[in-house]
Amino acid sequence: MPRAGIALGSNLGDRIGSLRAAAASLRGLSVPGEPFLAAAIYATRPQDCPPGSPEFLNSVVEIGFDGSARELLDATLAIETALGRVRSAVLNAPRPIDIDLLYFGDAIINSTDLTLPHPRITRRRFVLQPLADIRPGLVLPGSPYSIRESLAGLDDGEALLVALEETL
Repeated sequence: MPRAGIALGSNLGDRIGSLRAAAASLRGLSVPGEPFLAAAIYATRPQDCPPGSPEFLNSVVEIGFDGSARELLDATLAIETALGRVRSAVLNAPRPIDIDLLYFGDAIINSTDLTLPHPRITRRRFVLQPLADIRPGLVLPGSPYSIRESLAGLDDGEALLVALEETL
């Protein structure tokens, strides 16, 4: 059964509440008895967002999922909708929740609406740092580097603002 890494982000409304609600919904999708891994919550500056966008809270979870990557993607989109996300024509507009499928076992998928592993995972400190909290030795399909090595090699000038004491 594949393990799936899922990034969570929020920069609108009750950010911690949204992250926790998303994590709880994802825990409900996880196969009973399989580990549910949850990283720390990080406060991060918005990247590639409209000017004046609020600070993000970000985390990563990993679940065991007994279905397809497509089924998990559909489930994450439904969770976003249930938590108040409205898709905007404005790229990276503020949102109460953002859920991104990062990887799905050893799957390599390149379709119009799903690319796995996520194509920008190794360029995003706000994803790599929480993922390194829970799976530092993970080597993504198609990559020669572990998550820890990818994080150490990141030269993006972006600094995490703070790891919060709050947890999922």
